[in-house]
Amino acid sequence: MSPRADAVRSRERILEAARRHDVRALRLNDIARDAGVGIGTVYRHFPTVTALVEALSVDALVRLVAAADRAAIEPDADRALRGFLDDALTLQLEDGGLEAVLTDLARTDPVVHDECAAARGRVFAGYDAVLSRAQRDGVVRGDVSAAQLQRLVCGVEHAVRLGAPADRDLLLDILVSGLRLETGTPSTSPATAAARSAAVLG
Repeated sequence: MSPRADAVRSRERILEAARRHDVRALRLNDIARDAGVGIGTVYRHFPTVTALVEALSVDALVRLVAAADRAAIEPDADRALRGFLDDALTLQLEDGGLEAVLTDLARTDPVVHDECAAARGRVFAGYDAVLSRAQRDGVVRGDVSAAQLQRLVCGVEHAVRLGAPADRDLLLDILVSGLRLETGTPSTSPATAAARSAAVLG
């Protein structure tokens, strides 16, 4: 096996071992032991736990982009928004590190940073597109930004983890209901909400 092929195999073994652990409590020494490689090999691929979490979450980010793409071709803006939020919540519950990657990118490492940052940018573009369409169609209130919506999904994720899996659909329903445009709801324009979102996302 060539050195390059050996390195690729080692990286995959490390990632495979890491997936069997709680991503919120990863220890590189434990991963090295479970992957059957030396700790130096782990550090060469992932010098910090944050770098490893990023690598684990790239696939989930790509799947979240695909969810936004599916929402974009859904004819009904209301179903598109609900379906996208459902997918986003599912992915965050499946991948315990996804929230950190989405909300704390400033602390990431350069190992997979570029790939992760690009995928994260596409995710937030998807949030903005789905939300802006729903606002234009009068489905949801206009004073909510894409960044705020993403954080609300994180809040529901936390609530489900603190409670029980059976809480998931009820809490998602509450979130969607809270977004609905009701009489007397502030009607900030989508452009203003988008500008606020862009400023928050930086």
